[in-house]
This record gives sequence, structure tokens and C-alpha cells, in this order.
Amino acid sequence: MTSPTRSHRAETSRALLAPGQTLASVTRQISDLPLERPHSRFWWIGFLAAFAGVMVLLASLSWVLIRGVGVWGINMPVAWGFAIVNFVWWIGIGHAGTFISAILLLLHQQWRTSINRFTEAMTLFAVACAGIFPLMHLGRPQFFYWLLPYPDTMGLWPQFRSPLVWDVFAVSTYATVSLIFWYVGLLPDLATLRDRAQTTVRRRAYGLLSLGWRGSGTHWTHYSKLYVLLAGLAAPLVVSVHSIVGLDFAIAILPGWHSTLFPPYFVGGAIFSGFAMVLTLVIPLRAVYRLQAMITARHLDLMAKVMMAMGWIVAYGYFCEFFTAWRSGVIFDRYVAVNRVIGPYAGYFWALMACNVVAPQFLWSARLRRNTAVLFTVALLVNVGMWIERFIIVITSLHRDFLPSSWGMYHATFWDYSTLFGTIGLFAALLFLFIRFLPAISMTEMRAMVAAQKGEP
Repeated sequence: MTSPTRSHRAETSRALLAPGQTLASVTRQISDLPLERPHSRFWWIGFLAAFAGVMVLLASLSWVLIRGVGVWGINMPVAWGFAIVNFVWWIGIGHAGTFISAILLLLHQQWRTSINRFTEAMTLFAVACAGIFPLMHLGRPQFFYWLLPYPDTMGLWPQFRSPLVWDVFAVSTYATVSLIFWYVGLLPDLATLRDRAQTTVRRRAYGLLSLGWRGSGTHWTHYSKLYVLLAGLAAPLVVSVHSIVGLDFAIAILPGWHSTLFPPYFVGGAIFSGFAMVLTLVIPLRAVYRLQAMITARHLDLMAKVMMAMGWIVAYGYFCEFFTAWRSGVIFDRYVAVNRVIGPYAGYFWALMACNVVAPQFLWSARLRRNTAVLFTVALLVNVGMWIERFIIVITSLHRDFLPSSWGMYHATFWDYSTLFGTIGLFAALLFLFIRFLPAISMTEMRAMVAAQKGEP
């Protein structure tokens, strides 16, 4: 007689897998992406476009190093511009990977299996893009090591009360744990690619990366324990990293920033934008590589539901911002709130409301959630909306503060936009390389789901 646990697991697996899947078919379909499938026209066009973006990024950063950060639109009083906006946006995008991989693993959510590997890679690439901006914003990035605690001859240490130092510790810890978690999960799949590779170069490369994995009982025991422990270590980072980014603003006395709302508000927004980016990338990947059997309509439906739930948290944060500004009785806070709605940047505010509040409401309909065109459009709008949100938080709070005599306007330059689009190119190029050389879906966990579907132990 089948146990209730095994029965429930098998029922869940059937809902998340197309019928007729076997261990061999899953292994073959996933491993063929990096091993057997030739470079498609889609891959070449996409990679070359992304590589052009990388060249734009290289040129933009080179010009900033030559001429200084004055080539950006920053001024007084808007001393923070696109660099910080983009930094917060990219860090937020990287949150979905850790959320899907770590928290959903600890909660025993089977639907993470088909997308966790891809989202983990997305996290690493997003953090790599995010790290560029605070380093360049330093003005003298060659001295970035001054932010690190090391015993120099002068006996100087970083200012630990500075949010910039908090970001260094938070982002570096997040990147390190995410990289180890991603790589440990890859080990069994790298061994499979090693065994299936047809050329000596690939066999040796995958063999080196798999660290001598042989699939013995000892290997699987250690792997299972380590993977869960890393998930437990990574899960708090989802909350802590973007909370620290929110505290960068909250500790300032500036109207519009000085609020205890920011840490949870930023965490909700990060997961919201992260899931939007996952959908933006998974839907084309699923269609081009014909992965509908493993990334099913149910996966898209569940991700859409999580995105919609996070969207309501973000909308509640918008309401709280206006409510606390009115309830506080502080005229400066009230003015910042009103200025966002009817001030010179009001167009950005209403675009934000359309993208982040109105657009996700279409996902109440199950039929629209399963329509990939509608879901892709909503996810794309949310990505744009979350960038606009960071723009409003940074710019509208800085350009008009306490004294009208110090007010000013911020206008982004060509180099602001080129650096932003250059990092998008870098992100896309890394994703294309990942799809081409590594398994985009976890073979190990997909085979476990197939075994559960067949009622095997």
C-alpha cells in the first residue's frame, strides 16, 4: 500500500510533469542542450546582441574611469543617480533565485525543481551587474579595498556605521553563498555531462568541474546534507541583504527616506521584481528550446500567483508611504509625497502605478495567467515599473529636500543610459553562455520527480 507521503509526492509530480516522462528522456533532453544541440540561429543572434551590449558597457565604464563620474547626470543636490538606482534594481532581481532555490526547498515545494537552476544562475549574474555600480560610484574604484577590514600599517579600519560598508559585507556574503549553493547543486549534473560528452576536451572540462563525483552512497549522503545546510544558510539572506539596502536609505534624515518601512518594503519589492524577471526569461527559453514538458503551464501559473501576491505587498507599501507622511504631520514628508504625484517627475509616478499596481491585476484571471503572451507582457511591465520605483525613491527625495534654495533637477546623460543598457547586455550574455555550456534545469531533481511519479522510492 502506498504511503500518504509518497502518494502526495507522486500526485504533485504528475501535476508538474508532462505525461510519458522517463529517467532517460529527462536526462537526454536536458543534457542535449549543452552537449548535442548545435548552436541555433536564435542563440547566435541573441548572444551577439548581448555581446554588443557588453562592448557598450566596456566603453561606458572606460569613459567614466577617464573623465570621472561627472559624465553622469549627478549634481547637487542629486548626488545619487542612475548608479544607485541600477544597483538596487539588479540586487532585487537577484532575490528570486535564492527565494526559489533555498526557501522553497526548505518548504518542500516541488514546483521549484524545473526552474531553480536557471534562477540560481540569474542571481549570480544579477549580483555581478549590481556590483559594478557602487564601485564606479566611488569615483576612485581602484581604492575599493579601503572598504574592507584588513590590518594595514596605519591601523585604519572601515567606518562600520557607513551604509556603504554594510553593502560590501551584505552583497559579498550573498554572492559567495549563492555561488556555493549553485555550484554544489550542479555537481551530479556535471558528472552526467562528463559521462555523456563525446569529445575529450568536454569530458575533461566537465570531469574537472564535477570534482570526482561518482554517485556513490557516500557522495549522495554528503551532497544531500550539504545542500540543505546551504539552503538554510541562504534563506535568511533573502531578507537580510535587501533589508540592508533599504537601511541605506532609512538611516538618512532626508524626507522620503527616513522610514522604518523601507527594509520589509524593499524585500517585498525585490521578490516581486525577481519573479518578474524569472518569467521574462523562462517564457522565451521554454518556447525556443521546447521545454514545455518540464516547465509546464502550472509552473507559470504558480510563479504568476507569487508575483501577484508580492505585488500586493508592494502596493501596500505605496499606501503606507503616503499614509505615514500624512499621519506624521511633518510638512517635509508631506511635501515629498505630494511632489511625487504632481511634481516635475509625476509622469514617472503614474507610470509606476500603471506597471506595478494596475498591470498585475490581470493575473487574477486563471485564463490570463496561463496565456504566455499576457504573462510575459505583465512581467516585462513589472520589470520596468520596479526600475521606475527605484528612480522615484532616489531622485524625487533628493532633488527637493528641506531648503528651496538647494532644489535642483536631475537629467540622465547618454553615459547613464549606456551603462544601464550595457549591464543588461552583460546579464544576457552570461545567461546565453550558461544555457549553452551548463544544464539549465536540474537533471538530478527532475529524475527524482519522475521516480516519484512512477511511485518508486
